[in-house]
Amino acid sequence: MKKMSPESLMMSYGFKPELSEGAIKPPIFQTSTFVFRSAEHGKAFFEQAYGLREKDEGEELGLIYSRLNNPDLEILENRLTLWDQAEEAAVFESGMGAITTALLQFLAPGDLLVHSNPIYGGTDHFVKHMLPKFGINILGFDPDQSKEEIEEMIEASGHSSRLKMIYVETPANPTNDLIDLEMCRAVADRFAGEEKPLVAVDNTYMGPLWQHPLKQGADLVLYSATKYIGGHSDVIAGACLGSKELITEVKGMRTFLGNMAGPWTGWLLLRSLETLKVRMEQQARNAAHVYEAIKDHPKVKTIHYLGAIKPGTRQHEIFEKQYKSAGAMLSIILEGGEKESFKFLNNLKLIKLAVSLGSTESLAQHPASMTHAGVDPEDRKKYGISDSLVRLSVGVENAEDLVWDIKQALEA
Repeated sequence: MKKMSPESLMMSYGFKPELSEGAIKPPIFQTSTFVFRSAEHGKAFFEQAYGLREKDEGEELGLIYSRLNNPDLEILENRLTLWDQAEEAAVFESGMGAITTALLQFLAPGDLLVHSNPIYGGTDHFVKHMLPKFGINILGFDPDQSKEEIEEMIEASGHSSRLKMIYVETPANPTNDLIDLEMCRAVADRFAGEEKPLVAVDNTYMGPLWQHPLKQGADLVLYSATKYIGGHSDVIAGACLGSKELITEVKGMRTFLGNMAGPWTGWLLLRSLETLKVRMEQQARNAAHVYEAIKDHPKVKTIHYLGAIKPGTRQHEIFEKQYKSAGAMLSIILEGGEKESFKFLNNLKLIKLAVSLGSTESLAQHPASMTHAGVDPEDRKKYGISDSLVRLSVGVENAEDLVWDIKQALEA
């Protein structure tokens, strides 16, 4: 039989209609617990859930309790693996739930976490202000630093023997800076001892269609599934994908933190996955059109957009190697400062002023005073998160309408 593409499998993969009265779509299994056929079955299910024994051939993990597993969650996790070709996936009630659970599972007091800069404001706060409270050492690197420079920093930190993870956000939010994932894999391998340091990648800006970090050497891929995966501004969720071994550990931590996604969240994301490819492709086309229409506007100083990276540069080399699309995120640097940025945002008619991305509707916001307000001011200045930067997530509206709206707001 022909091997089907992910966009085709999104309609049915992992779901058996005969187990749900023949329903063509998975019902919402709004239940907290599940009835065992016998005490022996209950014992067998728990033995598997707690890793007390391996599954027998042909045996499936039974349904126990919705904090551990639920049909909507399991079907969703199965389907999410398809785009990234991951072995397993774990879904959470938020993107930060996925990120923090993965970090807490694999980091211990005395370990070293190396991370790229800049990163999303929520992640930035957790990494720089919360993890040190647990005795975890933090070291950041910049997008323009070479492999050798990063290795020298790690060696100089005095914690190179405890390097446990390299955490990368690429493209960076909100600057669109790119990080070479194969380079990060090489750095991690350089400091491998008895354990190999993990490479974890926040793929929210690209995912899961336009970049596949596991193919570039990453161990874990993280998403705010609220964004492109959900895509309709009506659900909060997160996901972590990787090998069966690693995701089993992540799910173990998730079980005891209790931050798994519920059945309603799972059902909404299953519905969204069916249109993910067509949505993202339209958003990418619209973003390219908007960029071309406004790039030379006198009130636009520059635009950080993957489709505008200059050939011959290191950033372009990374783009050609890692990305399948320029995406749908534009960071527009306006002439002026906060006053002019606010005036632009306040005069948008069609585009909504809100702090998310990847939705069907176009969204604009001011990172320096909103999503990245908690980032150290010196870091904001260093990484170009200035008062003149406006972040635009392009939706699926008519492209000419979007151009009109942006131009009239610029004129205002």
